[in-house]
Amino acid sequence: MKRFDLITPEGTRDMLFEECVARRAVENRYAMIFRSYGYSEVVTPGIEFYDVFSSGSRKFPQESLYKLTDSKGRLIALRPDSTIPIARLAATRLKNAFFPLRLYYSQTVYENNTMLKGRSDEISQAGIELIGIASDKADYEVMCMAVSVLTAFDSADFRLEIGDIGFFRALANSLGADEATTEEIRFLIETKNYPALNDLLDGMGANDYTAALKQLPGLFGGEEVFSRAAALVRDENLLEILQKLHNVYEKLSVLGYNGRITVDLGIVNRTDYYTGVVFQGYLSGIGEAVLKGGRYNKLIGEFGLDVPATGFAVNVDPVAGLIRKQGKSPRVQKPDCVVFGEENHVLEAIAYAQKLVAGGMTVENGMNDTLEETLAYAKKRGIPKVICVGETTEEIAVVR
Repeated sequence: MKRFDLITPEGTRDMLFEECVARRAVENRYAMIFRSYGYSEVVTPGIEFYDVFSSGSRKFPQESLYKLTDSKGRLIALRPDSTIPIARLAATRLKNAFFPLRLYYSQTVYENNTMLKGRSDEISQAGIELIGIASDKADYEVMCMAVSVLTAFDSADFRLEIGDIGFFRALANSLGADEATTEEIRFLIETKNYPALNDLLDGMGANDYTAALKQLPGLFGGEEVFSRAAALVRDENLLEILQKLHNVYEKLSVLGYNGRITVDLGIVNRTDYYTGVVFQGYLSGIGEAVLKGGRYNKLIGEFGLDVPATGFAVNVDPVAGLIRKQGKSPRVQKPDCVVFGEENHVLEAIAYAQKLVAGGMTVENGMNDTLEETLAYAKKRGIPKVICVGETTEEIAVVR
């Protein structure tokens, strides 16, 4: 007996009518913003060879990937990330292009996240990648565009948190821990699990680095975070990272974002390819970050083209859900009319409907057998008029 032919796999769901309209509205708005700043769209395959996500800074845990094989038995995976395939694209098909490359995308990623059940494994994302520029100019452009994306649907209560992954990396590397232990420390900081983090670090000895890592989840807030963090470390490299991030904070604040820029040195998400400034964006009414990004200077080099880059991705569906909740989502468009063809005039009715559509109207071809049934159908659907095509053409207003 079939058990799974009437439901969708865990982590997926069907989307209907209003949800689809809201998603397209968000995607279209973001695409307009990206194009306005000179970004060109690219689309990468939904499936990639497993090798794309299995080594270096792009190594994803096998259990987090949806895997299958191709006709030759080679292992492939559903795309869990858009930046990595775009890095591959930049290093291969676009390696002789004129830099900087400004690319944007709107596509789906898939992640089998067993620890976060209840969340979607099929995630619609839109984002940008600015490739080929190492200077702060690129970071500022991308972060300001992130603000544009956030304010497009929440101009009053958005929040952009900035950090630098280099601060955590320098602290963690100083411990000399193996990869598994470092990943556990990262995860405990990301989830702000203070008790487990303290227990783990207590077993590694007392020093400046373990002391600073214990405090990392709490190093978030306003400008005071920089002095609090500086008091925890004496390493010149760490102090330099803090100073550079402080400069970024000051320059972004000057742009007049009214206290919406905050600092979070505990931004240590799983994506390993980030090398410098990282950031996360929040909208009111959504409890998790809808936007994540940062600088990644070595990822494209793993594919053979040594160029720096920065970018971000925004999860579309939470934003679409927000505008639906706020009543700001476009409505599902109802037809302007139903065109009904009398007996022996069905094809003429379809031709008439085509003319109306060409003129910009939204039209349904009537499927009922009689005009009376068509009028009743239009009334039930809230369609304002029926056009009856026969020996003559008659427009009939629908009485509500």
